[in-house]
Amino acid sequence: MRVLIVEDEKRLAISLAQGLRAEGFAVDVVHTGTDGLHRATEGGYDLIVLDIMLPGMNGYRVCAALRAAGDETPILMLTAKDGEYDEAEGLDTGADDYLTKPFSYVVLVARVRALLRRRGRGAAPELRVGDLVVDRSTRRVTRGGREIGLTAKEFTVLERLAGRAGEVVSKAEILEHGWDFAYQGDPNIVEVYVSALRRKLGPGLIVTVRGAGYRLVAGNEGGDRRG
Repeated sequence: MRVLIVEDEKRLAISLAQGLRAEGFAVDVVHTGTDGLHRATEGGYDLIVLDIMLPGMNGYRVCAALRAAGDETPILMLTAKDGEYDEAEGLDTGADDYLTKPFSYVVLVARVRALLRRRGRGAAPELRVGDLVVDRSTRRVTRGGREIGLTAKEFTVLERLAGRAGEVVSKAEILEHGWDFAYQGDPNIVEVYVSALRRKLGPGLIVTVRGAGYRLVAGNEGGDRRG
């Protein structure tokens, strides 16, 4: 899941980004409304955390511009203000939720997850591939009824593969889904996480399609070709 944080208080933005990354999200951060609008229109985000008081273009205008363009990405607005008028204005411009500073990080994460669940309503919260079950809402993974402990990033990679079960998913797609926009590291990092998943999940699930990417299959369909 990809999250964009648009917040001009840099210490707060960095803190939120670090926390959300620890939860398994890929997070990008910008500090002005203009940059936020630009990045939001290009980034393919699952959720936007948007401060109201921003330089260049305030959060109300950013939100209104996105909605006018038909962008329905969930938006959680942040503000240091407090008052019904501000909340009403934020919601009137198309925001999905509203959080007043100072706030608990635990509450922010709960709001983020609630918005993502709401967006995915109608889509199955569980992804099933053979005897593998990936529960998006609880972030639990089982195979043959046995629970398997995954790191946040391992879960993110598996979720992408399970969401496209039977299809070839390229390394670039996995990176786009699970790593930040500014990631400049070795794309072969994906291989590291796929190898870890194979060790934990057992054989017969993740097939390497040479030169193309990976495919998640049920059981031993197609073998467990590696490379």
